[in-house]
Amino acid sequence: MSNSPLPIDEALPELKRALAGSGGAVLVAEPGAGKTTRVPLALLGEIWLQGRKIVMLEPRRLAARSAAAYMAKALGEQVGRTVGYRVKMDTKVGAETRIEVVTEGVLTRMLQADPALEDVGLVIFDEFHERSLQADLGLALSLQSRALLREDLKLLVMSATLEAEPAAALLGGAPVVRSSGRSFPVETVYRPKPTAEKTEEAVARAAMDALRAHEGDLLVFLPGMAEIRAAEARLRERLRDSAFNVRVLPLHGGLSHEEQDRALAPLPEGERKIVLATSVAETSLTVEGVTVVIDSGLMRVSRFSPRTGMSRLDTVTVSAASADQRRGRAGRLRPGVCYRLWSAEQQSALPPRSQPEMMEADLAPLLLELAVWGIGDPGELDWLDAPPARALQQARELLGQLGALDGSGRNATEHGRRMAELGKHPRIAHMLLRSLPLGLGSLACDIAVVLEERDLLRYSGGQTPTADLRARIEALRGYGAYQADEGTRRRLNEEARRLRRELGAEPSGEGKERADDCGLLLAFAYPDRIGRQRESGKYLLSGGRGAEFGRGQELIREPWVVVADVDDAGADSRIRLAAPAVLERLTAVMPEAVTAESDVFWDAEAKAVRGRGRRKLGAIVLEEKPLGQLPDELRTRVLLEGIRSEGLELLPWTKAARQFQERAAFARRHDESWPDLSDEALLATLEDWLAGYADGMKSRADLQQLNVKELLEAALPWERRRRLDEEAPTHWTVPSGSRVPIDYGDPDAPFVAVRLQELFGLPETPRIAGGRVPLTLRLLSPAQRPVQVTRDLASFWSGAYFEVRKDLKGRYPKHYWPDNPLEAEATRRVRPRQ
Repeated sequence: MSNSPLPIDEALPELKRALAGSGGAVLVAEPGAGKTTRVPLALLGEIWLQGRKIVMLEPRRLAARSAAAYMAKALGEQVGRTVGYRVKMDTKVGAETRIEVVTEGVLTRMLQADPALEDVGLVIFDEFHERSLQADLGLALSLQSRALLREDLKLLVMSATLEAEPAAALLGGAPVVRSSGRSFPVETVYRPKPTAEKTEEAVARAAMDALRAHEGDLLVFLPGMAEIRAAEARLRERLRDSAFNVRVLPLHGGLSHEEQDRALAPLPEGERKIVLATSVAETSLTVEGVTVVIDSGLMRVSRFSPRTGMSRLDTVTVSAASADQRRGRAGRLRPGVCYRLWSAEQQSALPPRSQPEMMEADLAPLLLELAVWGIGDPGELDWLDAPPARALQQARELLGQLGALDGSGRNATEHGRRMAELGKHPRIAHMLLRSLPLGLGSLACDIAVVLEERDLLRYSGGQTPTADLRARIEALRGYGAYQADEGTRRRLNEEARRLRRELGAEPSGEGKERADDCGLLLAFAYPDRIGRQRESGKYLLSGGRGAEFGRGQELIREPWVVVADVDDAGADSRIRLAAPAVLERLTAVMPEAVTAESDVFWDAEAKAVRGRGRRKLGAIVLEEKPLGQLPDELRTRVLLEGIRSEGLELLPWTKAARQFQERAAFARRHDESWPDLSDEALLATLEDWLAGYADGMKSRADLQQLNVKELLEAALPWERRRRLDEEAPTHWTVPSGSRVPIDYGDPDAPFVAVRLQELFGLPETPRIAGGRVPLTLRLLSPAQRPVQVTRDLASFWSGAYFEVRKDLKGRYPKHYWPDNPLEAEATRRVRPRQ
């Protein structure tokens, strides 16, 4: 072990005591403290480890390989003896290995294979502040493993910028150990990029200024490979005629090991380098010789949209914590300088830290791992941030569509377990497994590695970036109109070969596939993104979203495509990557994607029940035709739904029916035990009083056969109908002998409209409802015009009658207007019969 002192050395005794006395600890160590390479070696001899392994998680493959190499060198050994690593598609461990540096997905696979981690004594979560989805999952599974199977399993969370208290609480109140870092002074220079200037141009100008003003090497942070390539081209142009002896070296996860090592290694005396890196160089790595950092302030993150069910890559501003991490890279070995391509005011507005990936990611991989682990509800585990419910629901729906979950949506199927074992995104894993029976496993492996790459194509002058997946497969195989970066092509081909060996797929059948094989395989991975072209030229995707190609794309005339990547902008997303498909072959190979449904509905325009049968591929209707005979129960139910939506006016109401309804409302107003026959109540209870009489009916015309009054009468028991006739009669016989209808429109004041002469001799106001309610009398002239309204007839006869008589006698002199109405004879004629 190297004797070179590091700041972390002072904290190691306290860390050892903390781990010896509890089940875990949280180590907060500033950048440059040496925690990544010193802590695992220092703990290797602890008694509580009992000869078991230490597994340390690193967020990135490059950091994992670099940390393992550094520790092995400190021991004077080759990687693969005491210290080894396991990363995607690359493993160097042996029988003597005691420290395994792994990427987070590897820990998940280890836990799924051996939930108790019998040969592991300590799991270290390095750079946990990055809060990747797999790190959160790995910690949650490790915590449950410790609680249920291995109470002696130790857990150590390490970070430079983590808020320690929540993590310590999650570990069961674990002790927190802190260590200061070792960094030299770093001068910060703010030089905001003009709005119109491209990032690569601003980076190139800043780099040339830094070469002239400072010694040492430069580390430039850019959001992604496209920006790295553009900045590399700009810098090579500027350096071509300069006196600087400078190498421009990219550094990102898509490079081969040799290319990554070249960027990290020191150069011979007299040479300088400019390393163009993504956020992969933000933590855990020391790039030898760097004294200047140029930070674009940008990073690329994958964000899942619950609105569309799709993930997209967004370029965002870094957090203040990330900016400080990047700045610290300049002060690892000596005093340095950091150029920030933004203003001091913008710096103060940066978010303090990045969002945990859990809150923004596609949760299908996490949910599948939990189902394989035996957890149907993520709430059963302990999390720093619980998975969002909406994203979980969409993940559950996708996994169900891929056949990874059983009907309950909680347990993994055998197919789902095989998917999880591949360690790929569930979409890709499903595609790989479904490709094998078709003899397309080799092509599926090529597609898998291409989909996991940002974009392997390099475009020469005049070439339009293509959305056609087939162009990338051709470039991967070394032919076609588009070229790939040679190093990337070699690396991806090696990954594809390893994947073929793992799957047992046949060797590549280059050039033998059908033109639509890429689209067919994509459909397995993206059954929700099969697209049919509409008349507008845009596409409707089987998941319900719209999408379109940009101008000049070769696929723009294809009637069917399968989309692997869209930009998720606006109502119709721009298609970035797709392949053509043939519908007949899709439906033949994946019949489960096609569903048949019958839609029985109320046609508001025709006022009738209609039925249509459809064959659908997701949201895409393949075929539609009218249904013949409809099931009686379904037809009646839809008819009632139509009445509810349109209102009871669809029924043939008569005056008698409305009067019966109003009489019932009057009775209920004065005795709440009476049934409610209001429109609102009738609409709510159609099944009770109407459904039995609507059998065989399906339209408004059919409904006209009904007698609504009889239906309402049938809704009342016989005894109620009898009482209704007694207490709320339809008519009142006046003294003249006329039967006058009673109007119950106002249940508080039912009335009759009757000519005054027909009431002569009636001393008191008539009453209904067993004498409880007086009728309102609307008294009419011989011409049926109202002259008085009263509910107290006796008072009218003794008072107001004489004024009314005087007026009526003047207008109707031939009619009979007695001086004493109580002793007069009621008449329907001009005068009583002699």
